[in-house]
Amino acid sequence: MEARLRACEPCHGRQGEGTKNDYFPRLAGKPAGYLMNQLVAFRDGRRRYPPMNYLLEYQANPYLQSAAVLARGRSLVTEGDQARGVPACSGCHGPKLTGMEPAIPGLVGLRANYISAQLGAFRYGTRAAAEPDCMQLVAASLTESDVTAVAAWLASVPVPPDPSPVPKGTLQMPLGCGSEPN
Repeated sequence: MEARLRACEPCHGRQGEGTKNDYFPRLAGKPAGYLMNQLVAFRDGRRRYPPMNYLLEYQANPYLQSAAVLARGRSLVTEGDQARGVPACSGCHGPKLTGMEPAIPGLVGLRANYISAQLGAFRYGTRAAAEPDCMQLVAASLTESDVTAVAAWLASVPVPPDPSPVPKGTLQMPLGCGSEPN
């Protein structure tokens, strides 16, 4: 990570302090999730500044992430956060995250910005499933930094040789879910 940050030094300063003329902002002390969102926005063209767009154009999310963010994502996906009522993604989407028949989709092989957008849509009600909407309940319990971490870690997981979903009934669902037929 230290070597990667050297690319930021000419504009944002050796310690991320920014420049005196305020054109290049301070990066030091800003939340990791915020910085990741900005890097992705430059990479994906939602923010436009040619030097940043060029620098980030072919960088995958895991390259841009810190180990701590990826570790948090892995923890949420594989263990959940019981204190906040967030079940592990693998509890419904399978141990290899390939989904479960007939209606739970796989999560591997998806891009981080797609995962983030879908979780955001569930969080803010622009995407809904049949009641009880388990994904809305889960997504609403996630913070923005949780969403960033989950999306980054899931995007870093390789698709297994057999990406088939597990058979119906293989997993004991941690929540009632309206999109999962009985």
